[in-house]
Amino acid sequence: RHYCVKENQEISRHDFQNPQVRSIIQAYMDSKGFPERWSDKEYSGYFERIFGNDRERQRRFLNGLLNEENINLSVGNRVFGALLSLGLIQVSFTTNFDTVVEKSVAEVSGKSLSAYHLEGTNSIKSAYSNEEFPIYCKLHGDFRYQSVKNLSDDLDSQNSDLSNVLVNAGNRFGFIVAGYSGRDESVMRLFYDVIDSHNPFPNGLYWLGIKGLEIPPSIKTLLTYAKKKGVKAEYIHIETFDAFLLRIWKNIENKPQGLNALVQKSQLSVVNIPLPKDGNGIPLIRLNALPLSNTPNNCIQLKFRNDVDRLKIREVEDSHPKSIISSRTTPYYCWGRSESINNIFGDLVISCEKIKIPTSMSIYENSLLKGFFETTLSKALSRNLPLLSRFRRNSAWLIADSHAADKSRLAPLTSILGQESGQISGLYTEKNEFNPIPEQVSWSEALRISIDIKDGRCWLLVDPEIWIWPARARKSAAGFMNQRRRDRYNNKYCSILEAWIKVLFNGERSIIVKPFSSGEPSENPAFTLHERTAYSKRSNT
Repeated sequence: RHYCVKENQEISRHDFQNPQVRSIIQAYMDSKGFPERWSDKEYSGYFERIFGNDRERQRRFLNGLLNEENINLSVGNRVFGALLSLGLIQVSFTTNFDTVVEKSVAEVSGKSLSAYHLEGTNSIKSAYSNEEFPIYCKLHGDFRYQSVKNLSDDLDSQNSDLSNVLVNAGNRFGFIVAGYSGRDESVMRLFYDVIDSHNPFPNGLYWLGIKGLEIPPSIKTLLTYAKKKGVKAEYIHIETFDAFLLRIWKNIENKPQGLNALVQKSQLSVVNIPLPKDGNGIPLIRLNALPLSNTPNNCIQLKFRNDVDRLKIREVEDSHPKSIISSRTTPYYCWGRSESINNIFGDLVISCEKIKIPTSMSIYENSLLKGFFETTLSKALSRNLPLLSRFRRNSAWLIADSHAADKSRLAPLTSILGQESGQISGLYTEKNEFNPIPEQVSWSEALRISIDIKDGRCWLLVDPEIWIWPARARKSAAGFMNQRRRDRYNNKYCSILEAWIKVLFNGERSIIVKPFSSGEPSENPAFTLHERTAYSKRSNT
């Protein structure tokens, strides 16, 4: 946010996951004298630069981000709440300020959970001594109160009662640490105090981290020290917090059915619903699904050196967006010319093998590979057309390029809609603490695409939409979008859908599209699309 304000940039949450974007921001911060990455003072350094010692401003900021009204519980949150309510987690400590855990317990069990924090530490020692489990402790306070601990002086002196209970718990239980980067010296000191005590982590110390990301130096040092002291200490690579907690939950036997229903709100069941016979009446509904008769079966599998982490791979890859398209899966699958891949990754790669995509990794089975296919198809469709390809919020997009030199292929859209892009008159982004300079809001006609499987057949779903720049202004532009879409009902929507099909197919009955200009099938995948959408027909019964 500081970078965006100072450099007048717009970076979405999705863009920030791009290692190349992260490296640019980090380089800027390094040049301005901010704390080094992974420095013990990194978190508090940024917090102090933004807020100084103004606790009321700090509290208002946190309240806006962490207010309970803004909390949406994930399945991992619900599992965590259930484990606490069942007593399977007896003691939990957090450096967070929000009320996610309290809300999770209340939602899945109907019970209340009170957190021990800086405003109520007198009773935590007696609660622990009397085994009044579960005990939930906020080491950095509660954002609703005054003594939230964020700044350097705060982080240097943890409350002694809270600290003593953590050390005592470390002498009695095993610890699992999730979602914590180890950058608060005061908290890390407590872990060292446990390790140096008489009975450190008798059931082990397990630190969770996302697959592919490097282990923070402070954590690596801590775990090495723990092992030297005889503690079973391991760094565990996981996909996500949600996936990890859900795996634990699924392996717990004899779960209360009522509680399980609130944790796992959806259940997988096998059904067999016979489809009606084909009708022969006039079509009732035109669907926005195009037949996708051919999808790639081959790709390249890369194997990297053991010392190369996922972040480094992403940095290299994102610097060559027109040469490589990759999956988010393990093993690592990609498309692109073999010689280009070898030149780009160099000695980071041990092997580069052309393979058939395993059946278990097909788009019928794996959602991550589905995103891989959708991103590739989006780039393939936009190639040589006045369209931009984007992947945002788990969706692939095709966006009318307002800056394209030749926009003649967009004529079917403009003949119906008048314009395919423009600025929203009088609408600017709202000023806020981190974006004080208003920006003109603009728009473009767009097509959201996704691949779906129905009745054993592959379809490309095409959904006409409107793209808003900058992304944070989408809510502010709701009135404009509603006005522009106000008459997009049956006939108008059908005409817009037909216009997009003309843009993509240019009068052809079917097209074969590829993301690159050359390469064999394992390097340059081909997709075959047909321009006649699916229709429903009246049943004979």
